[in-house]
Amino acid sequence: MSNKQQPIIVGLDIGTTKVVAIAGRKNEFGKIEILGFGRAESAGVSHGVVMNIEQCIRSIEQAIERCLLSNPQLEIKDVYVGIAGQHIKSLQTRGDRVRMNADNEISKEDIDLLIKDQYKTYIPAGDQIIDIIPQDFTVDSTSFVTDPIGMSGVKIGANFHLITGDRNAIRNINRCVEKSNLKTVDLVLQPLASAASVMNDEDLEAGVAIVDIGGGTTDMAVFYDGILKHTAVIPYAGVNITNDIRNGLGVLKAQAEQMKVQFGMALAQEANASAYITIPGLRGLPPKEISVKNLAHIIQARMQEILDYVLYHLKQIDLDKRLLGGIILTGGGARLKHLTQMTEFVTGLSARVGLPNEHLAGGHADTLMNPMYSTCIGLILRGYHDFENGRMRFTGQGGNYMHVPGADVEKIDLAPIVAEGQIETMDDITDEHQEALQQEDVKEKNRKRNEKVKGMFDMLKGKFISMFEDVDDQPID
Repeated sequence: MSNKQQPIIVGLDIGTTKVVAIAGRKNEFGKIEILGFGRAESAGVSHGVVMNIEQCIRSIEQAIERCLLSNPQLEIKDVYVGIAGQHIKSLQTRGDRVRMNADNEISKEDIDLLIKDQYKTYIPAGDQIIDIIPQDFTVDSTSFVTDPIGMSGVKIGANFHLITGDRNAIRNINRCVEKSNLKTVDLVLQPLASAASVMNDEDLEAGVAIVDIGGGTTDMAVFYDGILKHTAVIPYAGVNITNDIRNGLGVLKAQAEQMKVQFGMALAQEANASAYITIPGLRGLPPKEISVKNLAHIIQARMQEILDYVLYHLKQIDLDKRLLGGIILTGGGARLKHLTQMTEFVTGLSARVGLPNEHLAGGHADTLMNPMYSTCIGLILRGYHDFENGRMRFTGQGGNYMHVPGADVEKIDLAPIVAEGQIETMDDITDEHQEALQQEDVKEKNRKRNEKVKGMFDMLKGKFISMFEDVDDQPID
């Protein structure tokens, strides 16, 4: 498929501290080219949950406007949205299905029906299923099948990882997106989106834990033996560190955030004991001297708590010592100095910072070489995963992408345009109208071809029936 035929996917990351919108399209080499980028300060969101609809809408609109300013040729309508928050839960389920036509090969439809059955799983009242992820399949007595399509068997089953969230929290996110004149194509769990952008096939095979330290939450996704084993949302992240600094040192929130970014580090023993930060005094008060070592002690205490949670979740699934790929740190909090050393010390696993450059085309490294954009790049990759697996159709109109339910592209009716006198001659037909006519022409040709094929089969069927009727009519000696 040529570059122009690829859809433009937009990822929208609605975080506690920032809202990011990135538009991208795959090139001929399968890499993502960034076509637009916009970022705005987040308001109305706390720990991944929308607390003020109007403020959140304004933040989304600002991010989209800045994305459009970066590339005025863009037209953004549909977005993939990341979701996180304390309300996110995950559970393991098992599903089996007996096939009626056991002689036929297992098809994608069989897998889809098996996944659809999982929506009947009991979940607490008020929750909603966000995603259903198959882990490994079983065909009759054959276990640990990664891809059963094309195999033969009577009974097909699978282990599933179900991700659920609070229905009202999900509804509020969708409402904010809709009131920003956008359409939510899909909600994607943020650690899964981040994992897609910072992981490669070797990481998936070795086994890794993705730890996305965001503004409001720290999100985890653990992969082992090539499959997703566990997801978790830890309700502590960058905002908690900033609040600890603000309360512990008696400074404003903006000052605490600036100190964390510029001078903060995760290991207090690495801080210079004789270094101090001068903070301007309020309303004529004298300036305040802040010790860099005291700042590091406050940050280390909170990071220790977050990493203890990470180790707890790894022990829960008995993978605290078996991840050869170690821990990949991403998100805005991953930029903290000496965090990799602290992670290795607390967990006993190797650690590195994951940047969202695994799938990006060249030319964007300087702008997006930052772990805080991992989720947004991952949302674009999720969109292409849906597109390439037939879950999304692209009409190609105006350089935009569109999701069309069913198999056919929505028909554009030219009759009202002609009736209103907008088209009098062929010269008045715009490119959009011509494209609609071409689509109608293609549909007509396909219809005629299908009628010819049907007629041929009907003729052959008639000959076969007449042949058997001739045989039956002959007398038996």
